[in-house]
Amino acid sequence: MAVQTRVKSARNDSPKIEKHAGLSRDTLIRLYRTMYLSRKLDDREIQLKRQNKIYFQISSAGHEAVTAAMGLLLRPGTDWIYPYYRDRALCLMLGVTPLEMLLAAVGAAADPSSGGRQMPSHWGHTKYNIVSKSSCTGTQFVQAVGAAEATFYYEAHPKALPQARKAPLGELAKHSADEIVYVSGGDGATSEGEFWESLNAACAKKLPLLYLIEDNGYAISVPVEVQTAGGSISKLVRGFPGLHVAEVDGTDPIAGYTAGQEAVNYCRERRGPALIHAHVTRPYSHSLSDDEKLYKVPEEREAEAHRDPLSKFALFLVREGVLDQKQIESLEAQVDHEVRQAGDAALAAEAPTVESIMTNVYSPDGDPTSSAFEAEAKLHGAPKTMVEMVAATLNDEMSHDERITVFGEDVADASREENLKEVKGKGGVFKATAGLQRKYGSTRVFNTPLAEASIIGRAIGMATRGLKPVAEIQFFDYIWPAMMQIRDELCVMRWRSNGAFKCPAVVRVAIGGYLTGGAVYHSQSGESIFTHCPGLRVVMPSTALDVAGMLRTAIRCDDPVMLLEHKHLYRQPYNRSEYPGPDFTIPFGKARVVKEGTDVSIITYGAFVHRAEVAAAQLQRDGISAEIVDLRSLSPCDWDGICASVRKTHRVIVAYEDMLSWGYGAELAARIADELFDELDAPVRRIAAMDTFCGYHPHLEDAILPQSDTVIATVKKLMDY
Repeated sequence: MAVQTRVKSARNDSPKIEKHAGLSRDTLIRLYRTMYLSRKLDDREIQLKRQNKIYFQISSAGHEAVTAAMGLLLRPGTDWIYPYYRDRALCLMLGVTPLEMLLAAVGAAADPSSGGRQMPSHWGHTKYNIVSKSSCTGTQFVQAVGAAEATFYYEAHPKALPQARKAPLGELAKHSADEIVYVSGGDGATSEGEFWESLNAACAKKLPLLYLIEDNGYAISVPVEVQTAGGSISKLVRGFPGLHVAEVDGTDPIAGYTAGQEAVNYCRERRGPALIHAHVTRPYSHSLSDDEKLYKVPEEREAEAHRDPLSKFALFLVREGVLDQKQIESLEAQVDHEVRQAGDAALAAEAPTVESIMTNVYSPDGDPTSSAFEAEAKLHGAPKTMVEMVAATLNDEMSHDERITVFGEDVADASREENLKEVKGKGGVFKATAGLQRKYGSTRVFNTPLAEASIIGRAIGMATRGLKPVAEIQFFDYIWPAMMQIRDELCVMRWRSNGAFKCPAVVRVAIGGYLTGGAVYHSQSGESIFTHCPGLRVVMPSTALDVAGMLRTAIRCDDPVMLLEHKHLYRQPYNRSEYPGPDFTIPFGKARVVKEGTDVSIITYGAFVHRAEVAAAQLQRDGISAEIVDLRSLSPCDWDGICASVRKTHRVIVAYEDMLSWGYGAELAARIADELFDELDAPVRRIAAMDTFCGYHPHLEDAILPQSDTVIATVKKLMDY
């Protein structure tokens, strides 16, 4: 059961050593100075916002005491920090300077958190292992789980760390024997599914993960009793096994330090995760875009003012003889001067250049579209199906790169290792990872809970720390719980941190229909949604050979990659290939001309490639020469290859399995019409699925999804144009 710690408030009649939690006079003064500095930075930003010199402000007021105390306990540059936007005092205590914070407020190019790309208070600093924070609520929890898993991974696999250090941004590949991971959020964030998914994984693996939940009673305007059942998150989480739980007055820095010290020690001793529920205040509105007077009555705001950590701690220091009133005023005057100087310097700082907009959308290192990823296949062995080629390629890469870890739902042979003596093993619902756990062990190949957001979030946390996770989403149809982790975190991390952090994870996804019985929830396409995500490479091979080359490129490149594996193609005999060797790669953004032709170009990909081949054979018998271009890579796509084909045939069809409207083919058709209009002898035509869902009965599926007959009919109409 969870370990409980009662609320601890300062008692003036306690012995001094207990009351001060063993903290020296200098440390107590440092605590107050950091708390006051945090508040004055908030006030300075508010002033600048009202003068229209900055563009947004969200404060940490009321949260300073417990976060400053946590800053004393965490080790900057050793522990890993996943803060939330009210952790200003924590970041100051770890080493972030007032100037660096105000550079973020003005959006300066020199802002170390984002180079002026994110709102202020979205902390990030590589020197102190403060991982770039987004605006999304609760996404940080599962990423912190992945970071904590990396701690155990580096301990179990000593070759992984030096390999990670050789990769781009290798300086982020750090590991210390007693490091822990800190993650924080407001009480409102605990309503997010990722919070509960993270607790489940952290407790199951006994990870060294410390949660700080800063409960100021509101999620913007929604009070805690509406946000949280029973009004107390610490009561709700008590059933998690092995979770140390402490509830504390977060406006008292000494109480916060005492609770934090117990929790930090619990994690450092590898006893499991810990959670501190700190009751804090929010004396200012949620942000300057909010007005708390609209939902807080005056009596409530006055009661909060009496709990203000600054005035409480200043009074405590005077009563305890640590500082007198003049010394406090002198300290505050020094801080006021420091903040004014930092503000003046920030206002004089240069803004980011417009030319920098595209910098760090993708990695500047190891361009996967370059000739460096062109390698000749050295075919040998018996022909393999696409699904067999996935396992073979992963096996090769894992054999020499210890950074690679494979996980997802059902990907292991058997989670209960003792069963492997008696059973063949699962290895994925399609057998794409069969035998990998048996060969590389359960720390490198393992099953996860059925929680797609958690799978991607954990991959992000691991990749940020230098590992190379290959995560599987079992069916594309169920990827949607992970959408925010993919769109707002995975593909944005490098850009939003201005290249300070990265997460080049590989996400394998089984996709598509033509299954005869797949129905609504096992036949979906929707690749255009992910090609619409800058920073993410999206590829969709149609042959076993291409799977080998593109999966290896995905693993070896420095960008996040989504590898879409069409389920219908997994075991087809027509796309099999001998194994191309351990160094075979295919550059992204380079299409494959499946069949040369002169009369019409069919631009396609995925399972429709073979249907286009069937149609082209019939058209050839009818005297029409069709060229088939298999894109293979969807983002980036081979625009030069498309142009070359259209300039040769002057007629073009874009064929794809997804629904016709608003799909991937619409963008290609629009661009061809826009940029190659003078080359066309007929309008661009699209062939795609109907704008509905895939039916279960085969004759419904056949009618809904595009077929070879549609290609033949459309080509003949184009030829008559």
